[in-house]
Amino acid sequence: MNPVTLRSATIADLPTLYDFEQGIIQAERPFDATLKEGHINYYDLKVLVESDQAEVIVAAIDGEVVASGYAHILGAKDYLEHEKFAYLGFMFVKPNHRGKGIIKKILDGLKKWSLSQGIHEIRLEVYEDNQSAVQAYEKAGFKKHMVEMRLKLD
Repeated sequence: MNPVTLRSATIADLPTLYDFEQGIIQAERPFDATLKEGHINYYDLKVLVESDQAEVIVAAIDGEVVASGYAHILGAKDYLEHEKFAYLGFMFVKPNHRGKGIIKKILDGLKKWSLSQGIHEIRLEVYEDNQSAVQAYEKAGFKKHMVEMRLKLD
């Protein structure tokens, strides 16, 4: 495999990033019956790319962007020991490049960026039934912390 290079996303990457977002939504639909039908968006990618409180990283192979992820600095609840944390999201790898350790490289890059911003707590959300993603995050050192539960009322 040719080397994977990481870099900060730019506005020029937005068309690719929008495609990645739809890939994430398509992959997550089976895990979330509450998602609206049709076209939806999770992120304001342009704002994230331009923000000094966020880092959107893309991974490229031979100049082709094949994966993404972001860290966004958020304020923590007053009762927690940390004042701020980095929330991670937008983890996507093109299907033909999965299983090559690219997400680990992106996570490492986002950890490094978070530390450079004085952040020592990172968090993310993953659907409990998405076992491949849960296992990947656990392999990267994440631990389950809290389970969100829901009940639909008719």
